[in-house]
Amino acid sequence: MRLHHVPGSRSVRVLWLLEELGLEYDIREWSLTDGSLRSADFIAMSPAGRIPALEIDGRAIFESAAIVQYLTEREGRLAPPLGNGERADFLEWISFAETQGNILQALNIQHIFLRPESARSVPLMKLDTKRLGVTARALDRHLVSSDTLLSEFSAADCMLGFNIDAVFRFLSAADYPAFAAYRDRMTARPAYQRAMERGGASMYARDFYELPDG
Repeated sequence: MRLHHVPGSRSVRVLWLLEELGLEYDIREWSLTDGSLRSADFIAMSPAGRIPALEIDGRAIFESAAIVQYLTEREGRLAPPLGNGERADFLEWISFAETQGNILQALNIQHIFLRPESARSVPLMKLDTKRLGVTARALDRHLVSSDTLLSEFSAADCMLGFNIDAVFRFLSAADYPAFAAYRDRMTARPAYQRAMERGGASMYARDFYELPDG
């Protein structure tokens, strides 16, 4: 089993889940900036040139939500089965994590990757920060009465593995105390810490990115 991974990216979700499941795997690291994700070798595994991809059972699977569902079904753990009352909640939260992840990706592009800084759109940065706040408030409301997204820890929580580091680079943790406390609980899990040790370096050079004036 091989995970194709960029530290600090969405592939953190799969890395964390592999550790929670106790599976043996190796990692091939890629870069977001050197063009290698557009190579023929990578496109053959992930047609849109996006991380992650997982080589497993004689094939490569792309898209983190698909990988997460495949792994939980393959192993029979960390997801409610069909017929369970929480199955729909599980599917909702893994999709919600991707919705929030797309907003974070837009903010990462604007704050970190666009050069020169004059190429950035301040109105879009403000809009996406507001959109991120909407998703954070939804999580904050939900987590006031729950330690995890479902009634117990599941792979839906792993789907927030990328988000929980990134969200509070753009939003104040003090404004979302239940979500921030959840972040602290998740990052204290031994499997999360093992995942970070193996491939968890952050892409962020700052603890917090202020919105520019304008």
